[in-house]
Amino acid sequence: MGDGGLVRTALYEMHLEAGAKIVDFHGFELPIWYTSIQEEHLLCREKSGLFDVSHMGFFEFQGENVLSWLNSIGTQQYMNFTNGQCGYTHFLDTHGNIIDDMIFAVDSESRVLGVPNASMISIMWDWFESHLPDDGSITITDFSNGTSIIALQGPESSSILQQVLGVKNVVSRFRCQEINSNDLGITGWIQGTGYTGEKGVEIFIPDDQASKLWTSLVEFGAIPVGLGARDTLRLEKGYLLSGQDFLWPGLGMNPEVDFPNGFLTRNSTETNVPFGLNLDHDFIGKESVINSMNSNSRWHGLLCQERGPSPRPGHLVLDGPDADARIIGYVTSGGPSPSLNRTGIALGYLDNVVLGQELWIQTSSRRRIRSIIVQPPFV
Repeated sequence: MGDGGLVRTALYEMHLEAGAKIVDFHGFELPIWYTSIQEEHLLCREKSGLFDVSHMGFFEFQGENVLSWLNSIGTQQYMNFTNGQCGYTHFLDTHGNIIDDMIFAVDSESRVLGVPNASMISIMWDWFESHLPDDGSITITDFSNGTSIIALQGPESSSILQQVLGVKNVVSRFRCQEINSNDLGITGWIQGTGYTGEKGVEIFIPDDQASKLWTSLVEFGAIPVGLGARDTLRLEKGYLLSGQDFLWPGLGMNPEVDFPNGFLTRNSTETNVPFGLNLDHDFIGKESVINSMNSNSRWHGLLCQERGPSPRPGHLVLDGPDADARIIGYVTSGGPSPSLNRTGIALGYLDNVVLGQELWIQTSSRRRIRSIIVQPPFV
């Protein structure tokens, strides 16, 4: 535990030694950057980036019928997944509203691992517990405390991983396994996932092994990257951010920016994400999702066509540059894209629009930036 009740990860001292700018991130003391968001972003795209994401959760679901149970509560068709495969899913309430999204990993027909978002660990634990079978056939274990999560991302990640943990621990995209025996004695779980859109892995290990693995990865060329660049990397790929691009009303929280009431209460259809939703099975909230198929509000990407103030969450999106233009939506995520020479990019829910349509983002009280609707990823 750090100052003011903030949690320090097992890698806290490593971050300080590397000169990191430490911030309060969902109650954890974590690096927002080491050098700059721009530099670290580009290094991850071009070489490799190393992230401490130990604030994320780590659940284990076990039971003979665990896949069919998850099938009944999540939007993904778990029964289609084979051992050693990962996937993405939403969990909805009975009204179809997204509670949280999650990456899951199928270890076997009776064991699945899941990674809930940092601020939703206790919420999702209670929600899963409330939906367990009465016969005790499914159990959940929370390994969040005591587990360090290190993400190695970028074009050079496989080469670095092979040198550090050996070729048997190099997993391909959305594949997963227990960590095989290696010279460092690192144990735990590894999966070919991440939040950057780059090739890479997330490694789940006991806290007492974190410094040793981090040091070795850096020695072989991995570059520490803060959570600031993690956000710009995910933005360029069009990945949802829990609490910012959707917010479950059951939390009783208001968005950090001023949106119309209930604007971030969304279902899987409205997020427009082309994976994670399978309607070939029954799940909690399915009826509401189907009923919303004709909704005209969808999450889209916006690429700015001129320089100016960058789009930010809460900015209005309008159908014209004039005073009589109509508001057709709001930006939920936005900023300058490091990979596109700091061109403004944005994500937001928009009404009755089509790809290629020209829109304007109110990026300041005096300026509207012309943009076009694109299908993410931006790069």
